[in-house]
Amino acid sequence: MKVCINCVMDETDPKIKFDFKGLCNHCSNYHKNIEPIWKNDGKKENQIKDLANKIKNENKHENFDCILGISGGVDSSYLAYYAKEILGLNPLIYHVDAGWNSELAVSNIDKIISGLDLELYTEVINWKEMQDLQLSYFKSGVPCLDTPQDHVFFASMYNFAKKNKIKYILNGGNYSTECIREPLEWHYHASDLKQLRSIHEIFGTVELNTIPMSDIFKYKIYYKYFKKMKVIQPLNYINYEKKKAIKLLQDKFNWTKYKYKHYESRFTRFYEGYWLLEKFGYDKRKAHLSSLILTNQMTRDEAIDELKIKPYTEEEKIDDFNYISKKLGISVDDLHELFNSKNKSFRDFKSNYHIIQFFVMVSRILKIERRLIH
Repeated sequence: MKVCINCVMDETDPKIKFDFKGLCNHCSNYHKNIEPIWKNDGKKENQIKDLANKIKNENKHENFDCILGISGGVDSSYLAYYAKEILGLNPLIYHVDAGWNSELAVSNIDKIISGLDLELYTEVINWKEMQDLQLSYFKSGVPCLDTPQDHVFFASMYNFAKKNKIKYILNGGNYSTECIREPLEWHYHASDLKQLRSIHEIFGTVELNTIPMSDIFKYKIYYKYFKKMKVIQPLNYINYEKKKAIKLLQDKFNWTKYKYKHYESRFTRFYEGYWLLEKFGYDKRKAHLSSLILTNQMTRDEAIDELKIKPYTEEEKIDDFNYISKKLGISVDDLHELFNSKNKSFRDFKSNYHIIQFFVMVSRILKIERRLIH
């Protein structure tokens, strides 16, 4: 297994390439396309403050000047603090409950909301429909089991913002911790509504009458150009460092740290920490840790040592197999059978892959998207 000499990405990414020195294309892309326009030094902070003032002036007669999605994770929690306390914005905090929140995530969200005196709106997803959609993904054999959750997260907030004429959407996406994107074989586009419907049509048994949906063309084109909605990523304008953000959240709000990125959802913890790794051999930590290496928040040796640690103990595995199977309405034996079933790829089902990748290519040419998406 060939591993990059600079980060910890390796050949489990089927489209990784190495130069003659052994540097991977993720690292070379970062140095060529991301680092020149973004550095974690806070020199662009005046730009986001000017934009915040514009947002406040345009919405001074509204109850809220923007909307901000929160999961309870570090990025969205810190963004809520930064938007309210530093930028002086008054965001409506939006949370989607898809049935898998951990108690810790709920606690962290409550601490942020009460500590900042913000208003929280929670969209609760119809569990029977969500359960059936997620079970369909298990039955399909594809790696991207988190697609149903990811899809309803962004679709719900975009649809809500459009319905309530909220023009500005803040999200916690950032180069600092996410400059390396997980390969599509690990985690396919959650915005591909054609694939989501295709998998559910084959394996689902419940009609999806209420689950929020919005394909990539709707929110990238219709909402953006016709409804004039703008997505802003404030963390890309500031000196955002994960460890410092966690310490601030702990000190100010008694916020509690998670073991790994995205572990605020119990389902995502099981999917990323066990299912994806043990069934497919894909370890998302490699992309997450490599991003921190490139942005000088971690050394390569520290990342290698962390990857040696199994994200799941045997006891946690047994406990979560029982929990996940019960939530999905199947037996533990059924879940083990699905785990041992034939692995499939997103390529085995109908999708808008070629159309989406065309838009990705255009976005890269125009320097709108600077990360590798392959």
